[in-house]
Amino acid sequence: MSDDAQPPALPEIPQALPVKRAHLPPQLIWLVPLVAALIGGWLAITSILERGPTITISFKTADGIVPGKTSIKYKNVDIGTVKSVAVAEDLKSVVVTAELVKATEKSLSEDARFWVEHARISGSGVSGLATLLSGSYIAVDVGHAGQSGRRDFVGLEMPPVIVTDVPGRQFVLHAHTLGSLDFGSPIYFRRLQVGQVAGYDLDADGRGVTLKIFVNSPYDRYVTSETRFWNASGIDMSLDAGGLHVTTESLATILIGGLAFDTPIQSVSSPPVAPGTEFTLFPSREAANKIPDRLVEQYVLVFKDSVRGLAVGSPVDFRGIVIGEVAAINVDYDLVKGDISLPVEIRIYPERLRSRSQQTNLSNVNSKELLDKMVARGFRAQLRTANLLTGQVYVALDLFPGAAPAKVAWNKQPAELPTVRGSLQELQTIISSIASKLDRFPLDSIGASLNDTLRDAHSLLQRLDAEIAPELKATLHDARRTLSNAERTLSPDAPLQADTRDAMRELARTAESFRVLADYLERHPEALLKGKPEDAK
Repeated sequence: MSDDAQPPALPEIPQALPVKRAHLPPQLIWLVPLVAALIGGWLAITSILERGPTITISFKTADGIVPGKTSIKYKNVDIGTVKSVAVAEDLKSVVVTAELVKATEKSLSEDARFWVEHARISGSGVSGLATLLSGSYIAVDVGHAGQSGRRDFVGLEMPPVIVTDVPGRQFVLHAHTLGSLDFGSPIYFRRLQVGQVAGYDLDADGRGVTLKIFVNSPYDRYVTSETRFWNASGIDMSLDAGGLHVTTESLATILIGGLAFDTPIQSVSSPPVAPGTEFTLFPSREAANKIPDRLVEQYVLVFKDSVRGLAVGSPVDFRGIVIGEVAAINVDYDLVKGDISLPVEIRIYPERLRSRSQQTNLSNVNSKELLDKMVARGFRAQLRTANLLTGQVYVALDLFPGAAPAKVAWNKQPAELPTVRGSLQELQTIISSIASKLDRFPLDSIGASLNDTLRDAHSLLQRLDAEIAPELKATLHDARRTLSNAERTLSPDAPLQADTRDAMRELARTAESFRVLADYLERHPEALLKGKPEDAK
């Protein structure tokens, strides 16, 4: 580039001038915190409106409950959280404060139930295994009593057997004892599990127990007014003419107990009973199926024999038919005679005796007239042994033609029936008589004579051993020597045996010659006169 070249011209830049910024008016500056306050208030109001009810639940202990972590679940869905846990003022329980979701406010009922769900092992099974990983939680059954404003509840220590939304009906059973039944024990109908025991309690008078049971739908429609319930726990064993019978509903009833019920076929179509209907719980199937006795007659039997083995409830038998049972056993002392007697009160059910010829019950006949006639013919009561191993005794009513005359004491209350001595007592009397006769038997003289006989026998044996035994030994020795000689003579290598064999062979050849001669003479009888043709030439 030459020195005369001119540089390019630069563009002109305008001059920067200051510009004044616009400012908000002083009254508009307060709008920012006001809007923030409105937003915060709206959020607070929304939070309050969406907040569910706050409730308190009392438990005996706070085992497994952690504030801020333990949740409240319904059907395994979270519906709340535990906020705090505190000890009650009386120091007997703990109070759990929990906050529920808004949706539970309308569904929380007066009879809602809460319990702590964790792993449990009981006779009815294993439950809550999922809590081993997720931790314990408070379960709730919302109930069915409708919406209420209740906010204080008492928690259950055990989960309820039946929750509100399970279809079915609840019934009440009355029993003398609980047996091996427990919460959750199964209930069977025709060996199908159809329900469970929901609870039990001792009666106020202490004479029995009351059980609450739940039968699931649709099996609850088979519970009618004719239904019979019985305790099916354990194993029912019986021994009769048909052999040994073992009956049980299932393995579960053996381990944890159970109930069973049945409805007669003709009553299955009957309308079901209302929930809460009360029934009697029988101790066994036989007791449940037994036809109830409407007529009952009471009598007393006075025995002089021992009543060991007889108990209240023992059967009263008439020729194999159980027509009653023992009601009471007492002791009576006669101050005048000084005798001790044992009055036994019995109950007889006349309807169990039926006349097949007339198709009528014997209960239709005048009892006094009938018994007077039967007693005149020897009708008596007797104690008999039912089992020799256990010593059980029962009352037998039968005819004893040789019994002493007696009458029914109708003037006593209850009437007294005549009795005879028991067969076992008679057997004991016979044994005692035999023992007394044996005691009078001259066993000492017989023993002395037996001792003399034994001494004579011992002397005879000694004489035989001293005199006869040596001679017998020599005779046996000679016999043994003779047998040895005979054995040598009869051996295969002996000369006598070889000569005998040669003689037998010669005798066989001679017999063969005679047989040839006989055959020839049979063909040529003329040879006896003429000789052989060869000899004639």
